[in-house]
Amino acid sequence: MPILPTPPLPPSAIPGFYGLTRDRLGERLASQGVPAYRASQLFTWVYRKHQRDPEAMTNLPLAFRREVVRLVELGLPPVASHLATADGDTHKLVLALGDGRRVECVSMRAERGVTFCLSSQVGCALRCPFCATGLMGLQRNLRAEEIVAQVLVMGDLHRWEDDSFNLVFMGMGEPLANYDAVMDAVRILHDELGLNLGARRITVSTSGLVPQIERLAGEGLALGLALSLHATTDELRDTLVPVNRRWPLRELLPAAQAYGLRTGRRVTLEYTLIADVNDSPEDADRLAAIARDLPSKINLIPYNPVPGLPYRRPTPEALQAFAERLYPRAPAVTVRHTQGGEIWAACGQLAGLGDGT
Repeated sequence: MPILPTPPLPPSAIPGFYGLTRDRLGERLASQGVPAYRASQLFTWVYRKHQRDPEAMTNLPLAFRREVVRLVELGLPPVASHLATADGDTHKLVLALGDGRRVECVSMRAERGVTFCLSSQVGCALRCPFCATGLMGLQRNLRAEEIVAQVLVMGDLHRWEDDSFNLVFMGMGEPLANYDAVMDAVRILHDELGLNLGARRITVSTSGLVPQIERLAGEGLALGLALSLHATTDELRDTLVPVNRRWPLRELLPAAQAYGLRTGRRVTLEYTLIADVNDSPEDADRLAAIARDLPSKINLIPYNPVPGLPYRRPTPEALQAFAERLYPRAPAVTVRHTQGGEIWAACGQLAGLGDGT
């Protein structure tokens, strides 16, 4: 599976603050003659107090405040486009990256709170044929600072009114194909002096990269794992999720089971229901059997149409029939309420354009 490397920053470039763990920030400061403990103070100001103007960090020496902009880059990517649904519950932000590329992130408000949907790559290499992001191909991996920046931009949008938001790595890209940057971002956001996000409020989605699932299980963080299953046989999954040809179900499902057992978290089986493709009673029976063998829950996602693709959303009656067939057989089933379809912000619709064209 070809993965383009993240282009390195020039040696002379000022490192991005949002891509540095607290330890690495301390090392950066120490290398410039600044006591490493200043890293904790900067983390507190930026992540806990949401203050990014060094001049306002009043417990820091004036000379250091004036040096901060030389030591680390505190700017955020500009918002190139901002679309919102009529009810104001869903926002899609298109961020302009330093190299001219664009990446999308989505904020969704529901009864249980706010969820930020993060991207990990510009585009995606996996080419699932029903997904708009897959049509882009992979342009590059995001750096950790570009991932963390998405959270800060969306937090600013909501004026940090709710600190109990959830994060899902379900935007553009395959998070586990950009493993190191994603995990750096997670550690920064999880840091007690960072946003102090509990691991149980962070979910990483994957199409099924088995070695990385195994590696994630050993991180010591009980992150949520969402498996983009979408098919219950290798024959169909080879088409809908081509990475299945590399790691078929006989390898993927044991890895998911081991992850759930090691972390104590139920794995979410994401299943996009596509009319006349994977919505038969037999599909439901096989999906229920898979769920019973794992510590898992099923999340049914009615397909969100993408212009130019031949796939169709199931009727409400077909969706209900599929869900009802699962209910007595599977341990837990939810049906995702689609948010943001009218602004091309729903699952499978992100394509880095911002206007749905």
